[in-house]
Amino acid sequence: MLTISTSPSGRRRRSFLKAGVMGIGSLGLADLLRAESAAGIRSSTKAVINIHLDGGPPQMDLIDPKPDAPSEIRGEFKSLPTKIPGLHLTELLPRLAANADKYVFLRSLVGAAGAHNAFQCQSGFEEKDLAFIGGRPAMGCVVSKLLSTSKDSAPAFVDLMQGRALVRNSARPGFLGAVCSPFRPDISQVFERQLEEGMKAELARRGQGHSQSLALTKGLTVGRLEDRVSLLRDLDTIRRDIDSSGSMHALDEFTQLSLGILTSGRFAAAMDLGREDPKVLERYTPRIVRPADVANSMESPKCAQKFLLARRLVEAGVRCVSISISDFDTHSRNFSAMRYLGPLVDHALHTLVTDLDERGMLQDVMIIVWGEFGRTPKINSKAGRDHWPKVAMGIMAGGSLKTGQVIGATDKQAAEAAERPVHYQDVIATLYQHLGIDARGTTLTDTTGRPQYLVDLGQPIAEII
Repeated sequence: MLTISTSPSGRRRRSFLKAGVMGIGSLGLADLLRAESAAGIRSSTKAVINIHLDGGPPQMDLIDPKPDAPSEIRGEFKSLPTKIPGLHLTELLPRLAANADKYVFLRSLVGAAGAHNAFQCQSGFEEKDLAFIGGRPAMGCVVSKLLSTSKDSAPAFVDLMQGRALVRNSARPGFLGAVCSPFRPDISQVFERQLEEGMKAELARRGQGHSQSLALTKGLTVGRLEDRVSLLRDLDTIRRDIDSSGSMHALDEFTQLSLGILTSGRFAAAMDLGREDPKVLERYTPRIVRPADVANSMESPKCAQKFLLARRLVEAGVRCVSISISDFDTHSRNFSAMRYLGPLVDHALHTLVTDLDERGMLQDVMIIVWGEFGRTPKINSKAGRDHWPKVAMGIMAGGSLKTGQVIGATDKQAAEAAERPVHYQDVIATLYQHLGIDARGTTLTDTTGRPQYLVDLGQPIAEII
C-alpha cells in the first residue's frame, strides 16, 4: 500500500516516504530501476499522453459524420464545418472544429482485434500475441525499460486508466516482467468510476497489488511505519555484512533510487490537484450535466480533470501517461450518451492542448485519443451502436506533428477504410519515434532469449511527422 503525500515536507512527507518503502515490494520500482540501469540508453524530455475512450467510440458520431447516409446510419447529430477545407466533425465537437488546425484526425484506423480492453491502444498488438511467454509489453513499460535513468525524479510510466482498462490490466509489462510494471496509483477516491458487477468480480480475482492506494491502509499509523522501516534497515545491514558479491550494495542503491522517485516532492505534488491554481482547475471542468438515463458506470464531468493530472505528471518528468474516459460501449442509448461524452472530450482535449501550448510544452508532448474499435454504422433496435472492429477513429495533437490534417477516409457509411488505412501499430510507432525510439529497429529480449521488435508491421505515419 502506498501513500502519496499532499505536502512535500513535514510529517506528511515522512509518512509518504515510509509508505513508499513498504510499497516497493508490490510496485517493483527498485527492481525496475535495477533492471534498467544497464541499458545506458539516451534520455529524452519528450512525453506521450495516451487517452483511451473506454468501450469504443462511434466514429460517425464524432469525427466522421455521414450526413448523406440513410437515417438508420447517420444518426441524430448535425455536421459541423472546420478550419480544414472539406473537413466536417459533428456538432458534439465545436472546440475541436474551431481549432482543427491543431489536430490530426485519423478516420481509417484498422487492425482492431475486437477485444474489449485497452491493450491494443497500449501496445499495438492483440492481447494473445506472445501469450505463451507473458504477452507483449505495453508501450509505457517499454519506455520504462529503455529510457529511465537513475536521475529521474518520477516514474517513466504512470497508468491512470480506470474501468475496463484497469480490470483487464491493459498496461501490463508482458514478457518484460513485473520489474517493468507501470506506476499505477488508485485514483478512485478522486475520480469515481463505478464498475459493472462482472468487472468488480474480475478485479477481485486479480487480488491485491493490481493498483496502489493513495491512502494508508486503515489502522496503519506513522509510528508503525517507522518500526517497519527500522526493521527493514536492520535486515538490510545484516544481509550486506554477509554478502560477498556486492549485490546487496546494488540492492541498497536501487532501493534508494526508487525512494527518490516515490518521495520526490515534485512528483507527489503533481499527483495533488489541490495544489493547482483554482482558475486552471475550473478551466478543465466542463459545465455539462451527466444525463440520468446513461449507464451507471459513466463518470462525472469532473473526469475531464484527468487531462490536467496528465499534464501535471508530464511536467514532473513522467514520460508516458495513460488515462481513460468511459463509457463509450453504447449498445443502447448511443445518442443520449454521446450528447454527454462528446462535449466532455471536446472540452477536455481542447483545454489540454491549449494549456500545453500556452506553457510551451505542446511540441514536447504527443497526444493520442482513441478506443479499442469503432462502432456499427447501422443503429440497432435499442438506439445503440454495437462493436465494429473493421474501422475506428483517432485524434492526435502536439509532438511537432504536422497538424491540420485528415488521414484516411471511410466509405459512405463509415463502415470500412476506403483510403489510407492506418494500423494501430502505425500510431504506436509514431509515438515511439516522438520519444526517440526506433520501433522497427529496437529489440527487447523475451523470456526465451529471442529478440522481439517493438512493432512487427507498423511504420510511423509519414504524412504527419
